[in-house]
Amino acid sequence: MPDSRNTRISSRRKPKQARSNDLVSAILQAAIQVLAKEGIRRFTTTRVAERAGVSVGSVYQYFPNKASILFRLQSDEWKQTSSMLEGILRQPGRPPLERLRLLVHAFVRSECEEAEVRKALNDAAPFYRDDPEATEARVGGERMFLAFMGEMLPDLGDAQRALASTLLMSTMSAVAQQFSEVPRTDEEITAYADALADMLCAYLSTFILSPL
Repeated sequence: MPDSRNTRISSRRKPKQARSNDLVSAILQAAIQVLAKEGIRRFTTTRVAERAGVSVGSVYQYFPNKASILFRLQSDEWKQTSSMLEGILRQPGRPPLERLRLLVHAFVRSECEEAEVRKALNDAAPFYRDDPEATEARVGGERMFLAFMGEMLPDLGDAQRALASTLLMSTMSAVAQQFSEVPRTDEEITAYADALADMLCAYLSTFILSPL
């Protein structure tokens, strides 16, 4: 297993011009295609460069190694997930349980639509998961969800609220990931998300009605 303490995952340089941004975008799109088609075992900077139609040296201008490419893909995915969380959970005009249902539907659909890449990124996690940058990127969504739980369950103790938050996030992630392992129809996704949302809302309702 790769030792992330000895692996640099930061981008080597930041693109400042439109051409540079286009190059980085092309590299990342190529990386997604290689990852989805070849899997993590055959993922290399050389294959990414070939798919992007650029030299390996061009890739190395921005990414020092394959771990840095993988981390960039994963951190972009985390940012998208955090943006989705924020857009749904921070809607004070909607009741909390309604927001949770919307989140479950959006999350399950997202997992199904990007199942191949997400699975490959999960397989690639050992390359960077213990790095401080990865940890910080990952916990942003956890903090946001815990804040939402504080709004929903203000009378619950901190430890119990944290446990409920972890349980909901873990359940939603694990169940949606398993469900997305095979192709699903739109109707199947909607029905499954409804059932999952029913279960999670029923669990939280016990605290709302009868706080410990």
